[in-house]
Amino acid sequence: MAKKQKDQQPESTAENSVEQATAEENHAEQSGVSPDASLSKDAAEFDELLKAEKDKYLRLYAEYDNFRKRSQKERDALFSTVKSDVILQILPVYDNLERALALTTTDEAFYKGIEMTMNQLKEIFEKLGIKPIDAVGKKFDANLHNAVMHIEDDQYGENEIVEEFQKGFTLGDKVIRFSMVKVAN
Repeated sequence: MAKKQKDQQPESTAENSVEQATAEENHAEQSGVSPDASLSKDAAEFDELLKAEKDKYLRLYAEYDNFRKRSQKERDALFSTVKSDVILQILPVYDNLERALALTTTDEAFYKGIEMTMNQLKEIFEKLGIKPIDAVGKKFDANLHNAVMHIEDDQYGENEIVEEFQKGFTLGDKVIRFSMVKVAN
């Protein structure tokens, strides 16, 4: 007998489901809304929810992409700044080697050693993207040169650099050290 009740129970559950669906249809008919309209309303709500979530996702993705790009720019700028600072610390060595090469000496091996050291330093600068600023014979440019002396001489052109006291250098578009120069006229 218990087995009969178990067998009958699923039927009554199925009957309840059918009755519930019929009741929902009757309720939908009474409210003036057809079952298809109810489904399309649910689909429209689902589409709106999907669009909202997609919009949130796209905004989050765009924010992350902007953050990634900004972080990369900051790292590159920091690396460039650090490189510039290190080169500024090495430039006095360059200046001293340049002065040593300007001196005359009878010891050829000594002179050759200084010359080789200077060439090695120039190669390192070139690999790092450090370029010397051309000065002598060029027009004075306040963005590249620092005029510390001025002379009047008719054999030179207007604002022509006639002497360079200290070599200037650039790293890309950034001036690491301005050239110290003497300007004519």
